[in-house]
Amino acid sequence: MDLFYFLQILAGIVAVIFVLCPHEWAHAYVATKCGDGTPKAYGRLTLNPIKHLDPVGFICCAIVGFGWAKPVPINPYNFKNYRKGLFMTAVAGVVVNYLIAFFAFLIFTLLNHFVFNDVILISEGAIYYSVHDALGYLGFFVCLIFYLIYAYSLSVFVFNLLPLYPLDGFRVVESFTRQVNPVRRFLREYGQVILIILVVESFICDLMVRYGVSWAEYADILGYILYFATDIIGYPIQAAWGWIAGI
Repeated sequence: MDLFYFLQILAGIVAVIFVLCPHEWAHAYVATKCGDGTPKAYGRLTLNPIKHLDPVGFICCAIVGFGWAKPVPINPYNFKNYRKGLFMTAVAGVVVNYLIAFFAFLIFTLLNHFVFNDVILISEGAIYYSVHDALGYLGFFVCLIFYLIYAYSLSVFVFNLLPLYPLDGFRVVESFTRQVNPVRRFLREYGQVILIILVVESFICDLMVRYGVSWAEYADILGYILYFATDIIGYPIQAAWGWIAGI
């Protein structure tokens, strides 16, 4: 296996932990504050990765940049205000992910530019590297972790807002609709199947591109979502730090 590909996989695994665990903790924390003690009873009011990570979702996120953790169990009927509590709990994870992306991009930029002399160059979503010695490999690995935390946080932010069960976007739909709503029923029954199809399709397209089938890049549906996340949703973060820190 190519060393740089191995380092990318390893950096992705580390990044996923720092993306998914705070996401689930935020759900548990807000649900508890809204009056539901279920997350605490199930031991989910913690940052311990073992409590949160779902094996399949973890691997998917590390490989293709999209994934999920174990949903935090809640009982919305315990909320002081049912709809408000359900909505706030649903969006808590993605709000935390955007904040993580905000600070991860700053750390990536500072390390990459001022410590490791631009060992990584990001252009149109592609990662390029300039490594000449052992320190360069270390810099590549460390900087890549923070860049992937930034990129994965944004992709999870967008991905989780898709209105498909069991993602946060479905919980948002739940907070605004009645249980008998046919659209809501469809999204709950078939949401997970649609998610699996999207992830598998993205993985196949990524493999095809890796082996020289360039047109497969344009068939990658989740790839477009990732581009939207990092280049559109992430633009305010890059612009803000560029204005604040002059970097």
